[in-house]
Amino acid sequence: MPKRSSKKKTEDVNIIAANIVKQTTNKSISKSSQKESKEKNPAAVALGKLGGKKGGRARAEKLSPERRKEIAKKAATARWKKYK
Repeated sequence: MPKRSSKKKTEDVNIIAANIVKQTTNKSISKSSQKESKEKNPAAVALGKLGGKKGGRARAEKLSPERRKEIAKKAATARWKKYK
């Protein structure tokens, strides 16, 4: 009968999974390598900034004062809910 391995059975599942991926791909997983592969398109970033700057102000102008007041009350209630 073969002997059992002397490794601890309490190893974290995530560590085991990372080791399996590391062994199969022969690469180490690091946050810096993941960040490098997710470069953003500068043109898309510029367009997103333009829309974001316009969006909040345009929405506020479309809302009636009563509706803005309702939204503000709801937000304040949500913020203070954790202190009650």
